[in-house]
Amino acid sequence: MYIAGVIGLNINATAELFKFLTPFNLVASLGILLYFHNDWNRNFIIFAVITFLTGYFIEVIGVKTGLIFGHYQYDRTLGFEILDVPPVIGVNWLLLVYCVGSSFCRVNQPLYIKVIYGAMLMTMFDFLVEPIAIRLEMWSWFGLLPPVQNYVGWFLVSAFLLTLFHWLPFRKDNKIAFWLLILQICFFGIQSLLF
Repeated sequence: MYIAGVIGLNINATAELFKFLTPFNLVASLGILLYFHNDWNRNFIIFAVITFLTGYFIEVIGVKTGLIFGHYQYDRTLGFEILDVPPVIGVNWLLLVYCVGSSFCRVNQPLYIKVIYGAMLMTMFDFLVEPIAIRLEMWSWFGLLPPVQNYVGWFLVSAFLLTLFHWLPFRKDNKIAFWLLILQICFFGIQSLLF
């Protein structure tokens, strides 16, 4: 999917189709990730639901007020919207938090170190994604470029959700999570080189 996306989004004849398929790619990626999850206990369900809802509603607050990430709006690529935010953005938050959290789960460090490193990685990932997302009409900023506030917001929200991931007792390792994270980094990295 990711290789096809890199190619399809950079060919004029297929770019619109692959933009349309973006939400399906996110949902499919999360589906594959969850297929390899091994511990469907109550705590994991709580984590997944809270992460999805927090990711979605923090974006609703962000879009409506500009207080969290700055002033921005969602465009058409991420699909239909409720309260001016595509629900698939909650899928994106859950996918990223799970992949990053799982990638750090075996690091022999205190919880706060895992959270800080993970939140830094998620913030750097957002920094990589921003220009590509704007070009692909996922969202746009009223000031054209994302403000520093966006990255501060990303770090704080990521830190909260990663704390929840590491704190709740469920099995964290997932053999595909790290590779899915690498695929996403490579996808946006290659797109930035082609951009």
